[in-house]
Amino acid sequence: MGRFEDGMSAIDTGLELAQDTGEGLFEAELHRLKGEISLKIMADTSLRPLPLDPQAEAEASFRNAIEIARRQHAKSLELRASTDLAGLWRSQGKNKEARELLESIYGWFTEGFDTKDLLEAKALLEELT
Repeated sequence: MGRFEDGMSAIDTGLELAQDTGEGLFEAELHRLKGEISLKIMADTSLRPLPLDPQAEAEASFRNAIEIARRQHAKSLELRASTDLAGLWRSQGKNKEARELLESIYGWFTEGFDTKDLLEAKALLEELT
């Protein structure tokens, strides 16, 4: 809906609550969503000049999400964040790094290949090869 500031505010509130309460179940997903919003800000041509470096912010958010998901052994959340980071890297011409990142998590799964997340990861992997 283009309400990026509201979205970022809601995510920041969620991250603060996770830190304050120690309840980090969806902390990785909040970081991933923060990265997605950063990329949407970059794509919105009405926001010039940009309030931040959206690609750097997105990459940092995706990396935080991956790190947290790995620490929590949350493979599905790690897959989502890895797919997003790999997509960003692909847009930057970093295909080898993107493929290696995504292959490492995609190869972990042994079932559920008809789910949205795994279908998206597979499609991106096919684009990267």
